[in-house]
Order: sequence, then structure tokens, then C-alpha cells
Amino acid sequence: MNTITKDIETHWSAISPILAIRNEKEYQGAVERMENLIDEVGTDERHPLYELLDTLGTLINAYEEKHHPMPKCNGTEMLRFFMDEHGLTQSDLPDVGSQGVVSDILKGNRELNVRQIRILAKRFNVSPAVFI
Repeated sequence: MNTITKDIETHWSAISPILAIRNEKEYQGAVERMENLIDEVGTDERHPLYELLDTLGTLINAYEEKHHPMPKCNGTEMLRFFMDEHGLTQSDLPDVGSQGVVSDILKGNRELNVRQIRILAKRFNVSPAVFI
């Protein structure tokens, strides 16, 4: 075994538990570590732990895609979700359209248009792609 491999092996035994996500307990621990790293590192790409934050985020994302996949849904279903989440009624969205227009959208009788998608994305602070 060469010196580089030995050196990596020594460090890996200390780091591998931080990066292991094989079950829900390890997943929860990784999410907590990532939240702490976000508080510490933020978006400072020059921070010494930025690469760890980035790597941990990638590993968490891979675990979530495999074990907690997002269900496929359309823009209307997402609108319904956000309305429920925020306790909104159809009349709370006058910038999207009249109560009748919003009702038609929620019933599936009318599609969201580009203007409405932009308004909803801004209101709920999400990507417009969420409603497409």
C-alpha cells in the first residue's frame, strides 16, 4: 500500500460516517448535518466546508430520489397543494383571475396560462416549472 492510499484510508475512516446514507436514521442525520452546514457555510464557495456541503447535498438528493420520490403532478394539482398549504381560497387569488376562472382551473376545465404561472411562481416563491 502506498503512502497516498494509507493517508486516504486514515482520513476516510473519520469522514465516511458523515457521508453514509443507507437508511432513514442516517438520512435524518445527514439532513441535520446539511442544515448546520448551510447555517455555517451559506453560499460562500470559498468556505473550507463548501465542498462537503455540496457533496452531502448530492448524496441526500440521491437518497431522496430513490426512497422518497416526488409524485408526478400537474400545475393544477400543485396550485391546489399550495392553496391548501397556505390556507387560501379561490377568492384569495384575484391576480390569477376571477373566482370563476380559478374554479375552472382547479376543476381542470381551464389550463394555467403563462401570465398566471408567472404570478403563482412569484407568489409561492418557486420555479415556474412547478406549474407546467
